[in-house]
Amino acid sequence: MLRLLTIAGSDSGGGAGIQADLKTFAAHGGYGMSAITAVTAQNTRGVRGVVALPPEFVRSQIDAVLEDIGADAIKVGMLANAGIVEAVVAALGKRRDIPLVVDPVMVAASGDELLDGDAVAAVRDRLLPLAHLATPNLPEAERLAGERASTLEGRARLARRLGDLVPAVLLKGGHADEDPMTDLLWDGRELHRFTHPRLRRRSTHGTGCTLSSAISARLGRGETLVAAVGGAIDWLHEAIARAEPLGGGAGPVDHFWRQRGGGECLA
Repeated sequence: MLRLLTIAGSDSGGGAGIQADLKTFAAHGGYGMSAITAVTAQNTRGVRGVVALPPEFVRSQIDAVLEDIGADAIKVGMLANAGIVEAVVAALGKRRDIPLVVDPVMVAASGDELLDGDAVAAVRDRLLPLAHLATPNLPEAERLAGERASTLEGRARLARRLGDLVPAVLLKGGHADEDPMTDLLWDGRELHRFTHPRLRRRSTHGTGCTLSSAISARLGRGETLVAAVGGAIDWLHEAIARAEPLGGGAGPVDHFWRQRGGGECLA
């Protein structure tokens, strides 16, 4: 059985965080496990509150899972503060054989901060070097690299720049003002471009969490990096296109569109 671990925050609205990760794992035929870093009170309209768990308890959750069940791939999402970052680094530092995908979650789609300012350096300098792939959006990539990118060529340079910190980088194109939109994968040697029409939907809550989890699942079952990223992007595109609008804000995607008999693209 495909064993998949998410280390991330909880979303009470179910659209992002560990809830989105576990749904994505299940949709890809995996057995999902979780180490919760923080609990949030949120819905489709925004985040009302965040309570971070003690770093030592985050470490305990990770150790408990890996010492017994193990994992074929690990996804890391919201870490909240520097103490939790260090706890995750300590837990994963000796497990370099497991594919690790890091989604450096810093700000929610609603604009709410999800990572303390002093933790950004810890993510950049301590966590990213352990990862096989990082999946930042444009604002996160700019913050990690300390430079701006306003064009597709600038984003390509930014992806390569982040490649100095982590072996591979998927710089997502959702925040760029363009249609079609382009996601850029720098694999350490070559730049790959994945282009899709921009979907004008409001069911986009948790897309970053969902994408990184889908890539993790595909890497865990042995796909190459390029195949895993391309397949996950195609799958997420359908999950957005087929989603039923829930709530009054940015609703969740449809993680189980394929299990419901989804066929050709609806976009």
